[in-house]
Parts: sequence; C-alpha cells; structure tokens
Amino acid sequence: MASDPSQDVTMQPPPAPDARTSEEPLHGGFTRFEIELEFVQSLANPFYLNHLASQKLLSQPAFVAYLSYLQYWTRPPYLKYLTYPGPTLRHLELLQQERFRQDIISPDLVQKLVEDEMKAAVDWHREA
Repeated sequence: MASDPSQDVTMQPPPAPDARTSEEPLHGGFTRFEIELEFVQSLANPFYLNHLASQKLLSQPAFVAYLSYLQYWTRPPYLKYLTYPGPTLRHLELLQQERFRQDIISPDLVQKLVEDEMKAAVDWHREA
C-alpha cells in the first residue's frame, strides 16, 4: 500500500519536562512526553513486543513509522528519563528491522530475550 506524501506528517519530539510550558495540551491528564515515555519504556518487555506482534501492529506502516519517530529517546535530553535504558533502547533498535518485527511473534525469541536480559542483570550486579 503506497503512502500519499501529501498526508505525511512530520512530528517533532515533545518538549523535555524542564522545557514544558503550562500551555502544553494534556491527553487523558498526561502530557505527550509522559505518554510517549511510558510507551517507549514498555518496549523493554519482550512479552509486550510479542503482544504487539500478535495484534499485527508491527506490520502496519503507520506503527512502524511511529517506532522510527521514537528514536529521539536515544539522544539527550530524553535518554536520561528512561528507567531501563539498556533493554528499552536495544528493543527500539531491533524494532527498526523488519525481520525482528516478524520474528518476535515466536515464543522462542521472546524467551531468548528474557534470558539475555536476566543474564545482563546478573552480570551487572556481579560487576558492581
């Protein structure tokens, strides 16, 4: 399905919390920054990625474009707001690849990601 370029919308990242104004609109009582922060952090969960795949969201061009847009979280000043930057950014990077978006439907891949994250956490505690 071809996209009509006249309907493409270029979005800018929301202002960081220290740059917000009181005029920023709220969505359900939350700022766009807060909503996008919560969503991008949910990408750290392999089971959630599998859920997105099972709902066929990862094959929708608009959703894939949204995932691409969310890459602003990889840069300051946004990066510092991530609670689990390692898995969050790793999965955001993997989600840019079509093959990964197709493969995450597999329970075996989900389990491997969980095991990799557990190993990384154990290794980090050993080093500390």
